[in-house]
Amino acid sequence: LTETNLKKGTLIVPKYRAMYLDAALKNNQLLSIEKNKEFKGMVRNMKTIEDSDYEVPEALNSIMRSYQKNGFLWLKTLRENGFGGILADDMGLGKTLQAISLLTAEQQEMQAGEKELRRSLIVCPASLVYNWQKEITRFAPQLKTVIVAGSVPDRASIIRHSKEGEILITSYDLLKRDAEVYQKFVFAIQVIDEAQYIKNHTTAAAKSVKVIHSQTRYALTGTPIENRLSELWSIFDYLMPGFLYGYDSFKKKFETPIVKNDDESAMTRLQKMVSSFILRRLKEDVLKDLPEKLEEVRYVKFEDAQQKLYDAQVVHMKEKIAQQDEGEFNKSKLWILAELTKLRQICCSPSLCFENYRGESAKAESCMQLIQSAIDGGHRMLLFSQFTSMLALLQAALEKEGIPYYIITGETSKQKRQELVKQFNSDTTPVFLISLKAGGVGLNLTGADVVIHYDPWWNQAVQNQATDRAHRIGQTKKVTVYKLIARNTIEEKIQKLQEAKQDLAEQIISGDMGQLSGMSRGD
Repeated sequence: LTETNLKKGTLIVPKYRAMYLDAALKNNQLLSIEKNKEFKGMVRNMKTIEDSDYEVPEALNSIMRSYQKNGFLWLKTLRENGFGGILADDMGLGKTLQAISLLTAEQQEMQAGEKELRRSLIVCPASLVYNWQKEITRFAPQLKTVIVAGSVPDRASIIRHSKEGEILITSYDLLKRDAEVYQKFVFAIQVIDEAQYIKNHTTAAAKSVKVIHSQTRYALTGTPIENRLSELWSIFDYLMPGFLYGYDSFKKKFETPIVKNDDESAMTRLQKMVSSFILRRLKEDVLKDLPEKLEEVRYVKFEDAQQKLYDAQVVHMKEKIAQQDEGEFNKSKLWILAELTKLRQICCSPSLCFENYRGESAKAESCMQLIQSAIDGGHRMLLFSQFTSMLALLQAALEKEGIPYYIITGETSKQKRQELVKQFNSDTTPVFLISLKAGGVGLNLTGADVVIHYDPWWNQAVQNQATDRAHRIGQTKKVTVYKLIARNTIEEKIQKLQEAKQDLAEQIISGDMGQLSGMSRGD
């Protein structure tokens, strides 16, 4: 907006400059300003989001908390005004649910003929693809989801045969390989989850999400972005290309003056530009609206190698049990317990059972991504596992990534445990690995505000005791609890059994025989 351009008589600026232009002209004494009805309406609409007429989908109205409903109104207002935005709520505040509420409203409007029928696209880390599908099925079962996975020809076929109105879900890794196939469509809504994946604008992941044709784009991330200006530029380059100019211009106008020269005027100008398009709430911002602890199940899906090992173990067990009569079955409960434990270890990581296994572990990868997201968001966490061998694998992974940690297992002396607890509560070490049996009780670890149950203990009382290492008197933050569950495995089935047969679930997982004799062949 230069004097030379103004003198030409007509100046056309992008719609996304409206809010900034309105603020910049507000106190200008040199220009005579006349705003038309549409301009004033759009600015008013963006400024009074909580008073907007958009309605939260009825099926979700009783589920969503008030701040989540405000998040929906914000997402919806951006959509209706033709803008994109970053939903940057703290981890555990339900960004996924807020996005699902928008997709639900979109579907209802398409079905009512108010909008053209179009596909939508969700891009996320591979470990969260099936989690997204599970959450959509849970909160909005009427939405049709399509997982884009499999071989190159399979994925191309899935994309081409998808129907308008469906929601396609894929990973960053697969999208960059399939981008050309996606470009044949125009998507209504494109959501990228864990948007830090595109913070480096030179990567293939960043480039691929930006070439997709979509009417409205959103980015979800729980990671603070205020101090990483080139990364902020990359996300906005995806959301609304040109909004923060080309990167060279952005660097000259904002990044260099702010980072190198501590230029407050440049910082203020940037904040004014982006403030309407970023929504970030911390747990303390919505404290009254939250329960004492937030719980979330993270589902993971096996890749081929892990799936084959798991399936082989299931077949082996089924055949062995089918061969037994009732008398033989009752005598072999210990064998069954050992075989069930092996199934659970394969869910954690096949290398716990097979020394020469070199394939991937879906849960370990998902866990490391969760840890990194928590650290990026300024959180500290306790990670519980029943298997000390699994903790050893995670220990190696943390060391490889250069992430500091403490660890307590059954071999850690009582004196050493207390020393580690004291250190954790007084320093900034982000991760504390704890063997469930060794550290499930007697520790006060209020320095953490995130708890991860790597292989959840289905005895609810024992699991809660472990969670209460962080969620206890002295804790000043809201605690978020994550349970990692391997999809379509014994872990999901024990979850269901827990409701009907609490005793059985406790026996299988804890390893105690207890009333194991009450288990039938059907169970």
